[in-house]
Amino acid sequence: MVGHIIIEGVTPCGECGRYPIKRVVGEACIVEADVFRDGHQLLKASLLWRRADAEGFNEVPMQALANDRWRGQFVPLDNVPHIFTIEAWTDRFGSWLSDFIKKVHAGKAVRGDLLEGIALLRDSNGYAQAEDAELILRAIAQLTPLNDATAALAIVTQPELTQAMGRALVRPDKTRYEPAVRVIVDREQARFSAWYEIFVRSQGDQPGHSGTFAQAEQRLPAIRDMGFDVVYLTPIHPIGETNRKGAGNSLHARDGDPGSPWAIGNQSGGHTSIDPALGTIEDFDRFVAAANRLGMEVALDFAIQCSPDHPWVKQHPQWFQHRPDGSIKYAENPPKEYQDIYPIDFDTSDYEALRQELLNIVRYWIAHGVRIFRVDNPHTKPVAFWSWLIAEVQTVRPDVIFLAEAFTRPKMMMALAKAGFTQSYSYFTWRNTKVELTNYLSELTQPAVSDFFRPNFFANTPDILSPILQTGGAPAFKMRLILAATLSPAYGIYSGFELCENEAEPGTEEYLASEKYQIKIRDWNRKGNIKEFVALINQIRNANPALREFTNLRFLTTDSEDIILYAKATADLGNVILVAVNLDPFQAHYCTAFVPPEVVGVAPGQRYRVTDLLTGAVYEWGDRNYVRLDPVIEPAHILRVDGRL
Repeated sequence: MVGHIIIEGVTPCGECGRYPIKRVVGEACIVEADVFRDGHQLLKASLLWRRADAEGFNEVPMQALANDRWRGQFVPLDNVPHIFTIEAWTDRFGSWLSDFIKKVHAGKAVRGDLLEGIALLRDSNGYAQAEDAELILRAIAQLTPLNDATAALAIVTQPELTQAMGRALVRPDKTRYEPAVRVIVDREQARFSAWYEIFVRSQGDQPGHSGTFAQAEQRLPAIRDMGFDVVYLTPIHPIGETNRKGAGNSLHARDGDPGSPWAIGNQSGGHTSIDPALGTIEDFDRFVAAANRLGMEVALDFAIQCSPDHPWVKQHPQWFQHRPDGSIKYAENPPKEYQDIYPIDFDTSDYEALRQELLNIVRYWIAHGVRIFRVDNPHTKPVAFWSWLIAEVQTVRPDVIFLAEAFTRPKMMMALAKAGFTQSYSYFTWRNTKVELTNYLSELTQPAVSDFFRPNFFANTPDILSPILQTGGAPAFKMRLILAATLSPAYGIYSGFELCENEAEPGTEEYLASEKYQIKIRDWNRKGNIKEFVALINQIRNANPALREFTNLRFLTTDSEDIILYAKATADLGNVILVAVNLDPFQAHYCTAFVPPEVVGVAPGQRYRVTDLLTGAVYEWGDRNYVRLDPVIEPAHILRVDGRL
């Protein structure tokens, strides 16, 4: 049959099906497409969707918008891959009825047209369900003897008849969009989570002595009480001796210096071994079980690199890049040098064995209860490798989450997300001004980026102590925490943030006396901590569904460049949150905050009540509102809209 129907401009589609889009269980997938044909006949379209492992499609009628644009949606309920496509066909009865109505109203002779309509009814009858078939047969009997156009029109325009004809599956020219669009459906934790990063060895209480998993387990209730649901562990494997880094990234380690945990491997083992100073695999299992009992998950660092003492160096020398003199090249990111680390050579002729070994490492830790992996520097490994590995893992365990720690070029960050990474680090850490934040978040929350890229807004990391945190004191820490936790459903902090640790190596973003190279013993209750504030922010996140979403972010207008204002709301406006943040940690600022009435679901000019979830204060708001924020008191309002006045 000649193809009359065109389906194009499908969204979301992942560059015409080259890569999957992402959703979470229970999140609506709204699909749109341009659907049209030659001539003036009417069309119908359906959205077809199913689990990737199912046989038959579920069908949802699509609604016509303007300019040949159609829309439908489905809600995946299972943490497994899905697919969808679109099917369109000529609405033969609807097209005939449209013309018939016009001719009757114009007073034209319609007996021949009526016979065509009766023939369409007869053709459709064989495809109709029992009750519909009875209705169609009755209409045929009524229409056959009629010569009265007005009487015939009354019969053929009965809603019951037109609905029955719409249900009759007569689609001789149906056209299906190809290829079907793949959808990765993750569990809710992939979208909404609060991460807390720790070095296990720093969870003890004796300076110079490594903390253990047993001691780290004792800290879990405090981490839970701050509201975190993911405990991310920096590498827990044996640490190399050769070229071990000393305190402050010194090239010469002193006796007792523990070295960098990212220099993985020594005589005690490699990526599937535990640093003996931390405990045993049984201790690790107990730690994971304890976290789970408290409602938290353990995320493990997956760093594909080795110390010179890693067993692979002797067992698989072909997996490393050798210089002309036979030595193995250590890792570099000029001007930084990592003399204690050997990178892996993915161009090795033994690539198949290498990638299988790396897959086995991930499977090993999954068998020990790990469902979340934070991947170190994935942008220095082939994207094709990640696409393969993540697919291999998630085919069996779709609940496994991968976070890409890739502070690199934007296109590479996006490519890794397209390859399958569940979450991604972002540039949030370096976006400080109102313009920077607005532009960056506007990019991330809009399709097509939002269909595959899920940012995790870390406020700090062991590598990054941003200038504003170095100089802004507790107000800066509170301000950046609020931004991270309310702009993005997924965010994290590195331990010490709640203590407002802000001493840096001069002229750098590196922590002074960095925990990467030494054991750090802290007084978790020391004066000036903001633990209760962190807990409050996480309570607010958990209590307000609007903050569990990302693409519902809407920036609003203020007349101050120092105060940013944005709204988040559920689709039914049952939960609306307004956030105003003073971006200057050094002084108070004021502004007029403009809130369009449709944002909060009120009529123009109508006043409404808001409650500041940080302080409990209640205000009356409307279209224009005075805001003054003193960072010494509180750097922000987090306002819940409670009702009209």
